[in-house]
Amino acid sequence: MTLAELSAGPRRYRELERALEGISQRMMTLTLRRLERDGHVLRHVAPTVPPSVTYELSDLGRSFADHIAGLVAWSRRYKWEIEMAQAAYDTHPEI
Repeated sequence: MTLAELSAGPRRYRELERALEGISQRMMTLTLRRLERDGHVLRHVAPTVPPSVTYELSDLGRSFADHIAGLVAWSRRYKWEIEMAQAAYDTHPEI
């Protein structure tokens, strides 16, 4: 979902956090670091006080985002159904 959000253009950390509802700050940070390490995301730090950090897709990230666009659309379409299935399972996990 992070790649899908960045496919619309560069985003600041807080913009991503707001767009990706329910993600913890720790998970967002870990995800962005992993994507940056893997070469999918570029991180730009502006020399301001406080520093302004912007994330954007690299060429590699854009090519990958193109391939997962269908999966992202599917997950957004069926988000409610997935959440309902998870809630039902969590109520009666039958372990």
